[in-house]
Amino acid sequence: MTDAAIDTRDLAKAWGRTVALEALTMRVERGEVFGFLGPNGAGKTTAVKLLLGLARPTGGGGTVLGAPLGDRETRARIGYLPELFRYQPWLRAREVLALHCDLARIPGAARGAEIEAALATVNLAERGNDLVGTFSKGMQQRLGLGVALLGSPDLVVLDEPTSALDPVGRTEVRSIVRAVADRGATVFLNSHLLGEVERVCDRVAIVDRGRVVAAGRPDELGAEEGVRVVVAAASGGPRPAGGADAVDVAAAAAEVAARFGPVAVDGDALRVGCPPGSVPDLVAALVAAGVRLAEVTPVRSSLEDRFLEIVAADR
Repeated sequence: MTDAAIDTRDLAKAWGRTVALEALTMRVERGEVFGFLGPNGAGKTTAVKLLLGLARPTGGGGTVLGAPLGDRETRARIGYLPELFRYQPWLRAREVLALHCDLARIPGAARGAEIEAALATVNLAERGNDLVGTFSKGMQQRLGLGVALLGSPDLVVLDEPTSALDPVGRTEVRSIVRAVADRGATVFLNSHLLGEVERVCDRVAIVDRGRVVAAGRPDELGAEEGVRVVVAAASGGPRPAGGADAVDVAAAAAEVAARFGPVAVDGDALRVGCPPGSVPDLVAALVAAGVRLAEVTPVRSSLEDRFLEIVAADR
């Protein structure tokens, strides 16, 4: 029995001859916000269905909140916000929440407090008696989050919760997600908005072709650090054969820079994959070799950069 919120081993799902999920192995710890990333067709939606017990695996297995996938009692401890949802516009926000209290079989004596707590958490306490049809997209998204939080679930699964929101709405949802995690729940966030994931998630997994191809903290996956060096010309030291134009000097400088990390040459610029602490030594070595520097700029790959690199390398 695992203590993880989600733990899968070689989880697979095929729809006839179509393999939607090949061998998904991942672990989500309790209390963390976990981002689940991948290109279209990578198997993300299928994975969510398996975790929620809405589909049965054809291979492998796993646990959710310590119970086997699909366990009925465990479902009551999971909150879910699908990507596409719609509430009846003629209902008031409190009526929507009351309906879902019925569906979740929350005891009658506790329903009033649950509804008010959900409205407060998603900042809709003053709009609880308003018709859903008068709500903006962002307010409807927050109401959906409130529905997912009824009963104080141990695991909250959110499918693209900010995809249709403006920057203000995304900021509001991020704050709510962090508040949910701060009170001890685990949040599983399925999203293609890498900037949002980078801001709110503790760890992420990148899935492609139905399997995890990279996992870790966002800063780890996007932490390919280095420095971009633009060279001007030789400055009195040894000059490369064939002249002293910037491209030739860059090629000569690359030989020196290779002692500090991997080097990529792009015209008169070098990108050197060295840690920040090595940059002063790199600059000193280039100057000692007779290279005049026009620019030295620290660089760091974003999560989006690394996502594209990882997925491209897996093709």
